[in-house]
Amino acid sequence: MKNIIILLIIFSVISCIQNPDTKPNNFKTGSFKTVLEYKNTTSFAVRNDSIQIETYDHKKDTFHIKWLDNFEYILLKKNPKSLLDSTPFHVKITGIKKNSYSFNAYYKGSKFKQKGEAFKTKN
Repeated sequence: MKNIIILLIIFSVISCIQNPDTKPNNFKTGSFKTVLEYKNTTSFAVRNDSIQIETYDHKKDTFHIKWLDNFEYILLKKNPKSLLDSTPFHVKITGIKKNSYSFNAYYKGSKFKQKGEAFKTKN
């Protein structure tokens, strides 16, 4: 009986250790392919700790990126050309896999929401 309890404790500790490939910090930098859930729309981005350059429909945009915590960040267009462009875009990571994360996103003060998945293509 004592051995079974020890094995259960060891198994519990081992199952709680997070795989290093699935840590949210792994998504703060690198190259990504993003697919939106409802529109089947794809974009590509390169991100460092403070800037994200995104290509969508053959157009490039540069965003300042501010991480609020490991699961939430805000994108703000570097050179906004409209009121919408100057509105912060909040992204919340809702799930993590080895090389991807799912997210919910919205413009601050808006009911507009997006869901999608970002796939890390390069470190």
